[in-house]
Amino acid sequence: MTFSDYRSHRDLPAVAGITTIADAARLGFSVAACVARLKRHHWAFRRLHEIFIKRLTAEPIYELKMIFSLHAHYCAEHAAAWRNRVGEMREPPLGLDAVPDAALDTFFDEILAAPGPEALLVGLYEHAVPALRAALILHQHDTNRLVDHPTFRLCRFALIELEEMADVGAQCVARLVAPEQRTQLTAWRALLGRLLARAGSLDGAVPATEAAPATAPERHFAVAPPRYDAVPRRDERFPDPYNMGVHAEVFLYDAQMPAAPKTLMMYYKRLREIDVPEMMASIIAETPGKPWAYTAEMTRQLWDEARHAIMGEVAFVRAGIDWPRFVRVNFTWSLALNTQLTPLERHAVLYYIEQGLMPKTGKRFEWETGVASGDAFAAMIQDYDWADEVLHARIGRNWFVNAIGDAKKAVDYGDACWSRVLIDWKNNRAQGLTAHENWWPALYREWCRVQGREPEPRVLAYATTYETARADLQEVGASG
Repeated sequence: MTFSDYRSHRDLPAVAGITTIADAARLGFSVAACVARLKRHHWAFRRLHEIFIKRLTAEPIYELKMIFSLHAHYCAEHAAAWRNRVGEMREPPLGLDAVPDAALDTFFDEILAAPGPEALLVGLYEHAVPALRAALILHQHDTNRLVDHPTFRLCRFALIELEEMADVGAQCVARLVAPEQRTQLTAWRALLGRLLARAGSLDGAVPATEAAPATAPERHFAVAPPRYDAVPRRDERFPDPYNMGVHAEVFLYDAQMPAAPKTLMMYYKRLREIDVPEMMASIIAETPGKPWAYTAEMTRQLWDEARHAIMGEVAFVRAGIDWPRFVRVNFTWSLALNTQLTPLERHAVLYYIEQGLMPKTGKRFEWETGVASGDAFAAMIQDYDWADEVLHARIGRNWFVNAIGDAKKAVDYGDACWSRVLIDWKNNRAQGLTAHENWWPALYREWCRVQGREPEPRVLAYATTYETARADLQEVGASG
């Protein structure tokens, strides 16, 4: 009997519908060959995650911060999936932290060390992501879909998000990399190609250009290990990043203020959450040696916080507000924590603030305010923001409280660390870094104009400055 002669019952889909009998009968990878490729796939996702995380904080362009946050989350999730798959293949997930190939590792080092966003984008989205995409497509094609169906499925799911990453990255390159900048990178791009060739391609499927090379791979930008830059930076739409002239929480929790304009303050609070990915990236980057589950969960939270910032951005646009013109989003929180505290102390502050968001006066209150305002979009944002923060509190318990050993000690330690953080608004003003402009009246007037409302004098005149809110100026719930 031949494959063409064979018929399933009533010609129903054979092989559970995943392929044909003929395709399922062909030879694919051995388990050992499959695991060797899985380890390279894992390493690629892991190194990409590292690059996105380590370049996020100091990247000034807001959209790139958000893209890097999402793509880091994708990479963390897929790296976890490959780790689990290796453990299913008669082989415990040991050796996954070992460099699979020196040239491949240098390839990622070079991209990590790329100077400026232009070279970084070219390295990421014209070299690394396409190489990983090609490796997964090849794995899908060459493996036996029946015997190695779990891996085939992982490739299929990963390719969905790699395609998205490649498309978004291509748009970024097209808009940010000028032809002359691309020309300047010609030699470096050729080096990236040579490094992949020396490694036998990203997955090792192609014979390497050098057998057991005696010399270390050549380097260009990554001659020395790149130093993680923990100082946050912002683009020109954030002209006053030291501005602490508006204290959103004071206005938001004032029972005398109407609910409708409070949505503006909540939109600002969401957009201000740009600083949480900037700070969380520093924790992840400077806390090596943790289980990958820690990295994946922390990166999920990092993306959630970036998502919250985008929610605020979208909400302002939906409300007809040109937010770069009317809102001054500061980076004083992430700057202070990243430069004054250790990674563990930063995590302590994050956990402490998260716990403050759980009582009735926290995230529930913001959702209730959104509902009371009559703004269905504000209510929806706060509904999901509240759900996310409950998850984040659990992540904090999983990784921070367990490390400290006791919930009360964890909160007390976070309180103590937060109390040591100095956000010196007076000195920032004295040095001419900011005038602490109270931008609220202009924002409120614009919102009233768009809404066709008459500004309420009590709302218009409300003083929300940090200077008048608390004598010690230690912000409460800064990045909720």
